[in-house]
Formats: sequence, structure tokens, C-alpha cells
Amino acid sequence: MDNNLVLVYLSIFVTLLAFAGVSVFRQLFKTRKLESSLSKLKTKLSKEKGTAQEYYELASIYSEKKVFTQAIPLFQKALKAAEEEGEESIAPVYNGLGYVYFAQEQYDLAIRQYKEAIKLKPDYVSALNNLGHAYEKKKLPAQALEMYETTLKVSPNNATAKRRAESLRRLVSA
Repeated sequence: MDNNLVLVYLSIFVTLLAFAGVSVFRQLFKTRKLESSLSKLKTKLSKEKGTAQEYYELASIYSEKKVFTQAIPLFQKALKAAEEEGEESIAPVYNGLGYVYFAQEQYDLAIRQYKEAIKLKPDYVSALNNLGHAYEKKKLPAQALEMYETTLKVSPNNATAKRRAESLRRLVSA
């Protein structure tokens, strides 16, 4: 009986240790890949003018690393380069810029960027949800509810929009 109990505990311990090891290695490889991309893009863009896509990727990396002050000018360069290249699918750039402003609690600027993304791509679910969230932070529940309901028209199974709309309906009707 004692040996069986020891084997069960040891098996559980080894399983947990293996899971933790796999998780650590996955995170390590993800971070290494991110840092490699960051290094390559920084080097390339410091030597020559980049494409809208390259500026967007570098800005997204900085955004993911929460280095927002460096992400903003890169998103702006991506917009300028996209304009010069005649790029039409720039809604994600506006959404990314909105996210960075939102993360810095500059909600008015974030709202402006999200609206621009939605103007370019009216069915852009991420931008619709983000705009709703920004309206919530600005204490504008009616506008937030409207955005979440618009999101649900485009994507009826969107869990975030469902949850937030339900919560706001109670708040707005109260």
C-alpha cells in the first residue's frame, strides 16, 4: 500500500514537472523568436526605409513587449508607408495604434484610431470590440453597448461582445 501511494505521488510530481518544463521551453522559444525578429527588423529599418508591413511588425513587437513609446512612431510610419505604397488594408495598423494609446490610457486618441479602422473595414471585429472597451473606460456605456451590439451583428458568437453587452444592458436600463 505504501509503495503504491509513493508511486502515485511520484507520478503526479513527474507529470507536473514535465508540464512545467514544456511550458518553460515553449515560452523560451517564443521569446527567442520574438527577440530575433525584433533584432532583424531594427537592424534593417535603421539602415534603410522599410515597408508598411515591416514597420507594422516592429511596432507590434514593441506593443507586445509593452514598449508603447517606441511602438507609436512605428505605427505612424507604417501608416505613412502604406499611404505611399497605396496599401489598402491598413485597418490593423489603426487598430494597433489605438491599442497602444488605450494601453497608455489615452482613450480619446484610441477611440479616434479605432473609428478609423472601422471606417476602413466596417466588419473588423477586434476594432469594434476595442472601441466598445474604450467607450467603457470613458464612462460612455450607451456607446459601448452600441459597439458590442454591432460586433454581435458581425460575429454573433463573439464571447467578449456577448458578455460585455449583457453587462451593459443591465447598467443602461437601470
